[in-house]
Amino acid sequence: MVGRRNIYYWKSDRMFALGNTRKTDTAALDEIGKQVTEYLSAHFKKDLVSVVSAHGQGNHITFIARYTEGEYFVRLENGPEGDNYMAVESHIMKLVRGQGIPCPMIYLTDVSRTKVPFAIQVMERINYTDLNQYTATGQLDTLAIAFEIGKFIARWQAITPAGFGLFDVKAFVAEGALLGYHQRYADYFMLNLDYHVDFLVKEHFLTPAQSERIRAIVREHESLLKFDQGCLVHKDLAFWNILGDERRIAAFIDWDDAISGDPVDDLSLLACFHPGDVVSAAVDGYREINTLPGDFVPRLWLHLLRNMLFKAVIRVRGNYFDMPGDFFMNNGGTNRLRQFTLERIQSACDGLVHQHAILIL
Repeated sequence: MVGRRNIYYWKSDRMFALGNTRKTDTAALDEIGKQVTEYLSAHFKKDLVSVVSAHGQGNHITFIARYTEGEYFVRLENGPEGDNYMAVESHIMKLVRGQGIPCPMIYLTDVSRTKVPFAIQVMERINYTDLNQYTATGQLDTLAIAFEIGKFIARWQAITPAGFGLFDVKAFVAEGALLGYHQRYADYFMLNLDYHVDFLVKEHFLTPAQSERIRAIVREHESLLKFDQGCLVHKDLAFWNILGDERRIAAFIDWDDAISGDPVDDLSLLACFHPGDVVSAAVDGYREINTLPGDFVPRLWLHLLRNMLFKAVIRVRGNYFDMPGDFFMNNGGTNRLRQFTLERIQSACDGLVHQHAILIL
């Protein structure tokens, strides 16, 4: 069974990175749709009306299965690596729901690839769009939503798996428990860091001088990575992975990169996309539930730096900086993603060195 022991983040470190944004042609999609239809017909004794593409973006193929009594959302993992993390993700989503956090219910997960040549997950369809759609039109009550996000982050941190980093799929299948691959958090945090920085220099995204500064700053602050117990971290917390409307959150989705990590990490992921007032609102919400660590601010800057580096790798490898204005990360506007990415890396470095407040973002 395929695992992720040497992966820091799937989209930046997977062997076949082109699978992150690959397009499936119509003929292939139709054939996959037929396979899904046959599979669902065999597994659920219900009246299946149709299976139609959900036109998902990213590395999963998605469908909507329509039955007489309602609709279900279907996700497939058919990358050449044969990744089976979907089994872990489904368990995580069950645990998250157990904390009273809105999250789709999973009805079926099959990573065996015995009946169909892909891993398949069938879940509740949440009939809301993602919050990024409301951001693009200026309709979202962003600060209020961020406050609620902070509270939910604090609540899912009650889940405290053993170990650190991504979870061992073999151990989960054998024992039914979440076990991070790494005994020390620093081992996970530093995993593939040099590769990420070297790649960005090679692709002329970072200069050699910038790369040396980044390495020196991380080494100087490595003591911040020493703690004994990790907590659940979504690790892809962005508005396009939260469903809802202008004023409420209906579901947190896409837990397929979740790890056992630092309680500051998910808050730092919001800082990868949003200004300081939004991050501060999320922090305020978090403090309604949990106490922040005393070294919260430098830890947030350090994690912002690490997260922006792996995101930069994904964006360079996927040609995100050349995407048109309707690309989901552009919010329907002009693509200045390259400059924004560089600015966030610089802000994280400066924040650590000069002990800046988060509000400067």
